[in-house]
Amino acid sequence: MNTRIRAGLSRRGFLSGLGVGTGGAALAACTTRVASDVTAPEPEVPSIGVETVDFDGPHQAGVATPAQAHLNLIAFNLREGVDKRGLQRLLRLWTEDARRLTQGETPLGSLEPELADTPARLTVTCGFGPTLFDAVGIGAERPEWLAEIPAFSRDQLDERWGQSDLVLQICADDPLTLAHATRHLIRAGVDYARTHWIQQGFLDARGAQRPGQTPRNLFGQKDGTVNPRNEEDFLEQVWIDEGPQWGRGGTMMVVRRVFMNVDTWEILDRTSREVSVGRDLAEGAPLTGDKEFDEPDMTAVDHTGLPIIDPASHMARSRPPADHPEQVLHRRSYNYDLPPEPELSAALETEGVPVLSNSGLVFICFQRDPGTQFIPIQQRLDEADRLNQWITHIGSAVYFIPPGVSPDGEGGKRYWGAALLEA
Repeated sequence: MNTRIRAGLSRRGFLSGLGVGTGGAALAACTTRVASDVTAPEPEVPSIGVETVDFDGPHQAGVATPAQAHLNLIAFNLREGVDKRGLQRLLRLWTEDARRLTQGETPLGSLEPELADTPARLTVTCGFGPTLFDAVGIGAERPEWLAEIPAFSRDQLDERWGQSDLVLQICADDPLTLAHATRHLIRAGVDYARTHWIQQGFLDARGAQRPGQTPRNLFGQKDGTVNPRNEEDFLEQVWIDEGPQWGRGGTMMVVRRVFMNVDTWEILDRTSREVSVGRDLAEGAPLTGDKEFDEPDMTAVDHTGLPIIDPASHMARSRPPADHPEQVLHRRSYNYDLPPEPELSAALETEGVPVLSNSGLVFICFQRDPGTQFIPIQQRLDEADRLNQWITHIGSAVYFIPPGVSPDGEGGKRYWGAALLEA
């Protein structure tokens, strides 16, 4: 007898008192026979995890792609003795394996084919550090815009999160998919490169997978309101369209690890938090507006004549000046929240308030030239940003993101950086 039917009868009998009589039993038996003859509909199989992001194209995925829920950012340094030819072999391997993984296919040599069938919008984005060019003997090819980010006066940089030769930004909506892709690519390249660091991050569910929704950071702020919104913005702000031919269609990635002192931040009242940011926390709207994307009025004053938006607020300091409208970025950052580290806690303790957390932001941004975009912005923030009381930059790196690839190698794009390495 169908178990579900029996359970249903038992419950109805209980609710009616002491069970059913002879007529009721006969009806129940009839109902049971009819139900057993009806084929139950097949349950719908959820489509979660089957969505893919195109791997091939003029630009690498993972830049303009709507942010996924999880991040593994992996820095690599070339092993001693790996030359230009060795780098080419590594990039061929990584490109082909990443193409398969992102499309839900099993890479050659994989030991876990079952873990590849849930792509979950997986993207793999590869970048070259300034040091890579000298390491393989092509230093003369390195353009001026590919240079290490200078240290700023408030930085407390830790080499654990410093510059490397290569980086892979791996993002997905499923953490198992992400872990599998990460492990496979590290293993595939083990003869050529060793891992320098891994930075892991996550987004809130409201920010991931939902176009038009800006994710929040661990201070509760919407992070990334002022971002390019269409293809024209990306062409103007993100994609490189001049300089060496091998660089066109690529972009520049800046990575900053930002410790956020949530222990002292939580001492602030809500008004003080909003004044420091220059936006309200609920909507992310400028303090002179109602909605997140309202244009702020930087000249507005309150009844006492003071600016409504503090000139030293984070929003005011990060805005491009009128004479430098190019100072904009595409932010694609992720939160991190880890167990406390005693040494870090002691180093970052503020005015006797103990640091009990190890939380912050893996700040990632893309632009055409950090020298004219990221660096001037960060200089203004370093000089006077109210948020500096609660944040500390502890890691810094920069990478050139080569243009996209094509499976047939058209235009010298058989693997990441082929046009550069085969020039």
